[in-house]
Amino acid sequence: MKKFLLFSLSLGAVALLPSCKMKTAETAVSGDAASKVYVAPGKYDEFYNFVSGGFNGQVSVYGLPSGRLLKIIPVFSVFPENGYGYSEETKAMLNTTAGLIPWDDQHHLTLSQTNGEQDGRWLFANANNTPRVARIDLTTFKTVEILQLPNSAGNHSSPYLTENTEYVVAGTRFAVPIGEQQDVPISSFKENFKSTVSFISVDKNSGRMNVAFQVVLPGMDLDLSRAGKGPSHGWFFFSTYNTEQANTLLEVNASEKDKDFIVAINWQKAEAYAKAGKGKKMKVQYAHNVFHEEEQSATSTTETEVIVLDPNELKDIVYMIPCPKSPHGCDVDPSGEYIVGSGKLAALIPVFSYQKIIKAIDAKDFEGDYQGIPVLKYNTVLHGEVQKPGLGPLHTEFDANGNAYTSMFLSSEIVKWNVKSLEVLDRAPTYYSIGHLCVPGGDTKKPWGKYVIAYNKITKDRYLPTGPELAQSAQLYDISGEKMKLLLDFPTVGEPHYAQAIAADMIKDKSVKIYDINKNKHPYVAMGEKNAKVVRKGNRVDIYMTAIRSHLNPDNIEGVYVGDEVYFHVTNLEQDWDVPHGFAIKNNPNAELLIMPGETVTLKFVPEKAGIYPYYCTDFCSALHQEMQGYLRVSPKGSNVPLKFGTGEMKAVAANQ
Repeated sequence: MKKFLLFSLSLGAVALLPSCKMKTAETAVSGDAASKVYVAPGKYDEFYNFVSGGFNGQVSVYGLPSGRLLKIIPVFSVFPENGYGYSEETKAMLNTTAGLIPWDDQHHLTLSQTNGEQDGRWLFANANNTPRVARIDLTTFKTVEILQLPNSAGNHSSPYLTENTEYVVAGTRFAVPIGEQQDVPISSFKENFKSTVSFISVDKNSGRMNVAFQVVLPGMDLDLSRAGKGPSHGWFFFSTYNTEQANTLLEVNASEKDKDFIVAINWQKAEAYAKAGKGKKMKVQYAHNVFHEEEQSATSTTETEVIVLDPNELKDIVYMIPCPKSPHGCDVDPSGEYIVGSGKLAALIPVFSYQKIIKAIDAKDFEGDYQGIPVLKYNTVLHGEVQKPGLGPLHTEFDANGNAYTSMFLSSEIVKWNVKSLEVLDRAPTYYSIGHLCVPGGDTKKPWGKYVIAYNKITKDRYLPTGPELAQSAQLYDISGEKMKLLLDFPTVGEPHYAQAIAADMIKDKSVKIYDINKNKHPYVAMGEKNAKVVRKGNRVDIYMTAIRSHLNPDNIEGVYVGDEVYFHVTNLEQDWDVPHGFAIKNNPNAELLIMPGETVTLKFVPEKAGIYPYYCTDFCSALHQEMQGYLRVSPKGSNVPLKFGTGEMKAVAANQ
């Protein structure tokens, strides 16, 4: 009890820290900061900054150095702004084996890489709550694939990549029972709960994902991870906590040990075992959702099997590296030689040497095992420790000059230190309670450098008050010189966790401007106004509608009855950049559509009352935008009102339709 009280008091003292405004908060910005972040009208930013949305389930895109919000990409949550998750074409993207899940908690992002460098093709995002990984196409900034993960709960250590995007790797935060018998007492955690790491293969041409195999581990919490690179290519490193295997009051019971572990997995050897049939095939069910660009529609299929590898049977694929204390971040420097563990409760930062790790494994220089997995000796594999770096180290990124930047949650600062000498070189305050940070390309072989961005959990007095809930913030620092310089604060959307940034030139010139309507293979496309029509099949009514400045065709429809399932298939006939059209109809308990040039998108409407229902374009598109509207007449069920439609002149639909 005494230990619990001391721990609670220490947390209480920490909680008070952010509420005290730092005396230098108003003077921390350097005198030339405004000129360094100013982007003139009509000019582009240097970098795209992709920022996780946390509890909003989406990805936000900002320009750097301006901090301007450019776009919100819907990923794991429905998005009424453009109809994602509401349109018939995108509902399948949110399908899972538990049904359609309209929300998730999106924490981490990783840009695709080739030879350890960003290539600007895809962005991968994790769903923490219902375990999934998404792939976003960076030519369209659209989510094109979502893969559910079996045998997983709390997909937190995800989605991190090998250096040629061979695999997206995802580790479980919550250990859970796996296999057929999952109804077990919670108190049987040590006996029945397991952690897993999923290795998701990525097709190098299409990007299509597939769960290639999983590695099953003892029950514990896998927090964050990074792939090896260069000499350490072929390995993956994961931070862990709760190696005590507590199942209640984790703030105390999962913090008893002085050291937890970095888990080192030889994924190339695991891959070889899986291909050689050394794994076990487990019956599972998980959803695989793909958006097909030509058909402009998503499909969802259910996968039923996964290969599982057990390190207690395959003795040379997993090793444990002791790491103080409750490590959160696990980061690999650009050379691939140094692995940094950031213990949330540690007063130092340990840095491990890949060469020493391999030497110790080859010599079988172990201090014992953890549930059958060899444990390396801390001092044997240690490169050294950064002494007194700050309080609450969380995450580390790197520049191209041999320096590391670590976020300090409790002392609200970024600490710069040299990877080889372990010397602290600089520290800069953040406002307040920094979580993740990002150096452009800071997880790759060749960081872009120039900036570090802090993503802060508490803003307090940084922005105008907006009630009890305040915007979370990002802060941009110049790291081009010896000392870090704060340049800019900007508010963020949702709750940012990790983010990545890439040079704009890697993406902007590949950006799709329109969809070629001649390649539109949507089954309900209307290829021109002459193809607009209305078709009834039983109580289903399909409306093949076109949108072009400044009218909808048809704009008058009659002969629809209460209870009919009405599908508005709206094709945007425009072939000009940045001319989307919207569509909405009165009283629809759904959302609007936002249809890009050349696209066809479908909105379902089931009228419950007879009457006249106006519909209109929701996206301002021309001087006559207000005139872009129409009317749907809904009659009582059983009426003899004939089905007809038109724009200017009504056309009757043949009775046999």
